[in-house]
Amino acid sequence: RPRPRPRPARHPPQPRTRTDHNQHPNGPQGTERRMASSNPLADSQILLPAAATAIAACAALRVMLKGLLSGETKSSGDQKSILKSMAFKLYDANLGSKSRTSLLVGKAPGRVNLIGEHVDYNMGFVMPIAIQNSTVVAGTKDDNDSFTLVLPDFKNPSAPAKVLRWTRKEFFTNSRPVEWHNYVRGVAALMQESGYDVPGFKAVIVGNVPLGGGLSSSASLEVATATFLENLCGKTMPKVEKARLCQKVEHTWCDVPCGIMDQFASVFGKDRSAMLIDCKTNTHTLVPMNDPSVSILIVNSNVKHALVDGAYKKRKAACDAAAHKLNVGSLREVSPEALEGSWKAAGLTDLELKRARHVVSEIARTTKAAESLRKNDYKSMGKLMHESHVSLRDLYNVSCEELDFLVETAEKCPGVYGARMTGAGFGGSCVVLVKSDSVDEVRKIIKGSYKSEFGKDASFLASPPSEGATASIWT
Repeated sequence: RPRPRPRPARHPPQPRTRTDHNQHPNGPQGTERRMASSNPLADSQILLPAAATAIAACAALRVMLKGLLSGETKSSGDQKSILKSMAFKLYDANLGSKSRTSLLVGKAPGRVNLIGEHVDYNMGFVMPIAIQNSTVVAGTKDDNDSFTLVLPDFKNPSAPAKVLRWTRKEFFTNSRPVEWHNYVRGVAALMQESGYDVPGFKAVIVGNVPLGGGLSSSASLEVATATFLENLCGKTMPKVEKARLCQKVEHTWCDVPCGIMDQFASVFGKDRSAMLIDCKTNTHTLVPMNDPSVSILIVNSNVKHALVDGAYKKRKAACDAAAHKLNVGSLREVSPEALEGSWKAAGLTDLELKRARHVVSEIARTTKAAESLRKNDYKSMGKLMHESHVSLRDLYNVSCEELDFLVETAEKCPGVYGARMTGAGFGGSCVVLVKSDSVDEVRKIIKGSYKSEFGKDASFLASPPSEGATASIWT
């Protein structure tokens, strides 16, 4: 299976003293589809907090970070309380408590896709849920018209926080190589272009969406930023426009040609419901998931074979080429039967055929899966999840040894209806549909088997479907 390599970073002249800007707010390894470069934005500055203040904040932050990064499932209320406390401690320690009476907040969840993988950019149907884990951007206006971001050092919680500052010109410059803060700055720039008068601001970023786990940490960061800026500007946009704007940031500021699923799910998430999203019309219907006897268990392999430019773009290019040869706008317009009857005459290559077979069959599986969930037919849903994983493994070639092992192990466990890899692939997580009273036993079996096979720990989240992005004021 392909193991894509990150593109070497360019190193333009760096006129100022720098430190690492690549610390992603949810962890140390950048965003899910791109490995962070080691080269910071040329004209940005690092501000080190006062030593005494930083040391005073370290002990409390260390405890909170351990809680957030432990992989243990926490209630929505517990997570919000921890994130809120972290945000205030970071802000006060690095930006000064006297500069604020409250914090304007944008909070946005990650997501897990139940089925419908790699079909959003083919205009197909997908069915994700928003999860409890989220990213928070919280801050205040800066009367000096500068832009400051503060985030904890997840590699070393006892170290001082990362503090980055830009002038207005620097902040709105679409720079390369891509850094994690392109996701933040890109949102602000596109909102400015859309008629928002984005003021200077001072903000902290905290979160607990696992990095590289296939749970859309980058979309969570984008949507949280957009929601914070709506709050800051006192002006909101229609939800679907917010999702599209954040998707455009991926395309134009981060060089990732993704579909709209991740951003859409983070914006529109609904408690106790999955979303059947039509990525052609950008509309969705809710699929109830309120049966307490069934749970969604997310198993993170903690393997991050980063899906960088080459692998992702090559798959999209193969799909686009197949659609062009079949004389359709996208593979959404082709049924499995039509593909089998026309691919030879259309001149599809073997690789294009493999990719197209996955896409058209996955779209069909997703609509069937929605009907299965509506009927509480979990056996049929599990079978469709299994078929999806096989297709992603054998036709789209985005699984890996660790994910295959997790899925196979889960499906052998009593109480499991089905399992599949989720997210872009090459590591990350699998999603398991399981009887609620079997969750603890399944977790125990997978944990032991995975440790024995690979010598590393898997981590687990049992998140019900949750609400999408929210704006608030924390005092």
